[in-house]
Amino acid sequence: MGIAPASSVAVVATVVIFLCGAFARAQAQDMDNEWARPPYRGFFGAPGSLLPLSDVDLLEFPLNLEYLETEFFCWSALGYGLDAIDANLTGGGPLSIGGQSASLTPFIRDVASQFCYQEVGHLRAIKQTVRGFPRPLLDISAANFGKIIEQALNTTLDPPFNPYENSVNFLIASYIIPYVGLTGYVGANPRLLTPQARKLLAGLLAVESAQDAVIRTLLYEHGTARVASYAVGVAEITAHISDLRNSLGRRGVKDEGLVVAPELGPEGLTVGNVIAGDHLSLAYDRTPEEILGIVYGTGNPAQHGGFFPQGADGRIARGLLA
Repeated sequence: MGIAPASSVAVVATVVIFLCGAFARAQAQDMDNEWARPPYRGFFGAPGSLLPLSDVDLLEFPLNLEYLETEFFCWSALGYGLDAIDANLTGGGPLSIGGQSASLTPFIRDVASQFCYQEVGHLRAIKQTVRGFPRPLLDISAANFGKIIEQALNTTLDPPFNPYENSVNFLIASYIIPYVGLTGYVGANPRLLTPQARKLLAGLLAVESAQDAVIRTLLYEHGTARVASYAVGVAEITAHISDLRNSLGRRGVKDEGLVVAPELGPEGLTVGNVIAGDHLSLAYDRTPEEILGIVYGTGNPAQHGGFFPQGADGRIARGLLA
């Protein structure tokens, strides 16, 4: 077999290069077209925002917790919920059950008001990025919080625990909620695909973490005090709440009270635990399944209840219920 002339080899090489370039340009154009299409065929988001469906699901799921925090903090601080602040943000969802104004000191009411409006901002931020869903039915009644505390303490309380009764009770009830969302954001972060989604999550996580730190710090100041009407200390009750969440989450220890055994404190050198973290003082993470098991109070993401009498919303939550 003879060797092809150099001119023939050059022609073939030129054709190959041209075809490869054309193929690459076509691929790039197809990708550009895919991202430029309206939000379907796997890419979704609010108007002007195109995200992979997986990112949308992971950003929509936290709306459940954000709605819950908004309703509880706003009712406690202001005596009304999201409907009176911006009804459009409710998406037409049902009114929450049992919200009421809490009997708070001026300082704690000020803090709660700030939390309220921060949560409203979180709802806006998420809904500007993804379509979202209407507010689910939420039970923020004193009776529901009372059941959670009794479940944590494994006893019946007389009188029942009421989160709206005083500032310490309000802070204990507040201890129950934001930390769960915080761990969810930590768990979602490595699963997000786009910078846009990661930036939003980072902003949400920063403020949720700060809220949790404020709540824990205010409770830590009263750590050795007894909860009114009960023979249990403030720090002790936070440990029981954390143990309950660990039990309902079913994935080991991802929750710690305000006081821990020395070996569990930061660097194993302190029993004080004003900020929860693992052995390296890094935030714990949770999956949607763990979070739903906790907020439903059932330990089962397919069995609704607790704060969500009819279940949470979004593709992830609905898929687990199904």
